[in-house]
Amino acid sequence: MLGARVRRTGSEVAVAHVRESLDGPDLLVWARGCRTDLELRRAEIDALNVFPIADADTGTNLLATMRAAVATAERAVLDVEDVTSHLVAQALARGATTGARGNSGIILSQVLRGIAEAVVAGPLTGARLQEALLRSAVLVRTGLSAPVEGTILTVLDRAAAAAAEVTEPSLAEVARSAAEGAAHALSRTPTQLGVLRAAGVVDAGARGLLVLLDCLVTEVCGEAPARVRYTRGELADQGPHRRPDDGTEQGANLPARPGDIDHARGGDSAADGRDRRTSDPRGEHDHREQDADPHFEVMYVISGTDETAAGGLRDRLAVLGDSVVVVGDGDSTWSAHVHCRDAGAAIEAGLAVGTVTSIRIESFAVTAPHSGHHEPGHHAHGHHAHGTDWLAARHAHGAAGSREHAASPDQVASGAGDRLSRPMGRDAVPVTGGARDGRVFGDPAARDVLADRGVLAVVAGAAATRLFEDGGAVVLRGDRQVDTSALLTAIRRMPHREILVLPNGALPAQELVAVGVAARDGSRDVLLLPSASMVQGLAALAVHDRGRIAVDDAFAMSEAAATTRWGALRAARVRALTMVGMCSPGDGLGLVGQDVVVIDPDVVGAGRILLDRMLGLGGELVTLLMGADAGPELAQVLADHVTAGFPGVEVVVYSGGQQVDLVQIGVE
Repeated sequence: MLGARVRRTGSEVAVAHVRESLDGPDLLVWARGCRTDLELRRAEIDALNVFPIADADTGTNLLATMRAAVATAERAVLDVEDVTSHLVAQALARGATTGARGNSGIILSQVLRGIAEAVVAGPLTGARLQEALLRSAVLVRTGLSAPVEGTILTVLDRAAAAAAEVTEPSLAEVARSAAEGAAHALSRTPTQLGVLRAAGVVDAGARGLLVLLDCLVTEVCGEAPARVRYTRGELADQGPHRRPDDGTEQGANLPARPGDIDHARGGDSAADGRDRRTSDPRGEHDHREQDADPHFEVMYVISGTDETAAGGLRDRLAVLGDSVVVVGDGDSTWSAHVHCRDAGAAIEAGLAVGTVTSIRIESFAVTAPHSGHHEPGHHAHGHHAHGTDWLAARHAHGAAGSREHAASPDQVASGAGDRLSRPMGRDAVPVTGGARDGRVFGDPAARDVLADRGVLAVVAGAAATRLFEDGGAVVLRGDRQVDTSALLTAIRRMPHREILVLPNGALPAQELVAVGVAARDGSRDVLLLPSASMVQGLAALAVHDRGRIAVDDAFAMSEAAATTRWGALRAARVRALTMVGMCSPGDGLGLVGQDVVVIDPDVVGAGRILLDRMLGLGGELVTLLMGADAGPELAQVLADHVTAGFPGVEVVVYSGGQQVDLVQIGVE
């Protein structure tokens, strides 16, 4: 239903239509607007992200969550004649819960759930928006194990309180009051949380919440509130600065407004559920120490559970780590989030209360931004290379003459490059200390000795097996399909206290997680690294260093694997439909990851096109791992193509002997 409001624009008088309620299609339009505005504000919000972990991803997480919510709602309304507000809002809440990213994403799901619960009986009105915001604030605080003030939770509370203060609740007045209350509370977040004050920023998650509320005002009133761009303050002790559209700066610290809610009871934050702390000036030091700890972010979706079991899971995760959030969509789906050191234990806790899916594990040491840089022409991991000639060859590509260390294409064809010499390195030194003398997994006290740590790699092909063994790994042959039982048995046969596993694409992620959980016990710690191919596994093995503590070693190896783009050249064996069209037997297939991106009648032609596409995104080093069926000329042709078309890019070629891929390609 529409009303109208007169607004003057210079010499004209414009009429802005004001909505008295939002039905289902209107709510979907609002959600799409939120998605668009979060895209526009993502970089701004990411730059504000310093708490609980300064990994600059809050805007990205909010956007990913809203995209998942909108996609679910759009599917829900297909072929539905009566698109009600409850249908749309419930679908938005469900999509946000299952697709949530980060603390902020999970909290966003509860804002949408609050709306869904408020519009069961009809469209969104002013009174129902008041109810929705109050319900959302309760849901978020309930879902957090240890709320922290000065974050999105405080701002959501203030928005709900400001909306409730409207005595004649038209939808427009309630929406505007909520948005202005949130904006005011946002400007005060640095006064409540020391780490924000030290960095000169407002809370990132709360800034995202304001985007949603402003989009609601726009949808209801027909015009967007005037907002400034929030940026880091130049002086930490002066608070953050906001840049208006005209480019002038304003201080973000505003005087307190009568009626502001006192949250000294210690509750907040959607920006993240973390340790309960009040706004003590010492906070910035406390949080710096907290952020220095190595952490994983673990998220997953749980079904087949209930409110009581979810509460128990919340308590269990609070013992394992911080930033704990366990929330539901109001129906049958729950989402869990925790920052912890033991990702396996966090997943086990979820398995104990229901069916766990959509597991997502990220390492802050890998994802957090850093200020380091690499000089041109030097490999990012080159300083870790040790132990074998092939490792040295892979990381010498920035120096003149580096190709002489690698097997040439001719050597590969004749088999001369299959076995490379292995000089003694740090891995060859006997272990006399480390984890077996009573130190815990990853104890910094073990840095001065070589850890009792082994690497297990799943490898296909005899020549590739020798490469991994020369690099110091124990190999589980994967020429045939490897199942979870075989991998678990191989892990248990390892004599080491600490075991790093390179699965190299042998099993899907959910099965690897199950293996990791089953393999850990009191006598061993197991970390499964994200290598999806043998060329990624080789990149990871090249930076393996038992002189580091386990978590640092795992982080470095994971980063090396993740920064190696990989593909494969195959010959089609049957007629089949791929994502780029139909292929026939004998066609050359170029894959990036697991996806076919090139089909060419000529296998060599497909290889050239694949290399062009992979190197089109940049690269310094190309690794070609030749399969058992690769002809003697293929390695030379592909290496020459790279040399001719991409000056400065180094190529190393090894015989792998794998059956499926004619060539595995890694680009670093």
